[in-house]
Amino acid sequence: SFTIQPSEITRPFISLFLAHYLFLDELTPTRIIKSFLLVGVPLFLILIQPSFGIAFLTGISFLGIYLASKINKKYFLFILVSLFIAAPIFWGLLADYQKLRVTSFLFAENDPYGAGYNSIQAAISVGSGMITGRGLGEGVQTQLQFLPEKHTDFIFASVAEELGFVGAIFVLGALMFIFWRIIKALENSESPQGRAFITGIFLSLFVQTFVHIGMNMSLLPITGVPLPLISAGGSSFVSTMISLGIVMSTRKKNS
Repeated sequence: SFTIQPSEITRPFISLFLAHYLFLDELTPTRIIKSFLLVGVPLFLILIQPSFGIAFLTGISFLGIYLASKINKKYFLFILVSLFIAAPIFWGLLADYQKLRVTSFLFAENDPYGAGYNSIQAAISVGSGMITGRGLGEGVQTQLQFLPEKHTDFIFASVAEELGFVGAIFVLGALMFIFWRIIKALENSESPQGRAFITGIFLSLFVQTFVHIGMNMSLLPITGVPLPLISAGGSSFVSTMISLGIVMSTRKKNS
């Protein structure tokens, strides 16, 4: 059996809608506020699932789209201030285990067998791989189940342990190539809606990669963010492929 995560699948479509809506007419304060309401509702629903990771990445995509829309700086400042003011509300919507993930990140060593366990085990996995790794399927942390969610949330740590620095660089290189292709699509796009959508997708995928690797190296709190196209998970993979497909189709139409 398999399950589908609707919030993940709808991410590119909500971003596409926002990019289209912002360029339908003159970008007035009223229109900007309407756009907040239109995309704020699905973002709120994603957050209360609770799915903080997906909500965060969706918000990053929206931020990129607003930036690409050449919104007036004072309106953009209003967006940032609004997000800052709403931060305590978002924090209150998080489940207890999600709050614990954030707070335990700062003091993981104080609870190595509890809240700080995942972060510590991920760091051990990354460090033990050294240059060439322990060998495919030979990782101690991964194969002996010390590292939880080794195929999803901690896939980068798994790669680093079994394939070492070389394998990690290869994965990063493949992702950097994808980012480069997205940037080329952005440069070749003549449609303002297309450029806005591509900017949002690029920023979202880049931040997603940064956050995943950061939490696998115990540099960031554990948020359950998968590594694009690498982590196991059909919904995340399909969502990313839909996003990249739209990006490439935008480039093709303008080439």
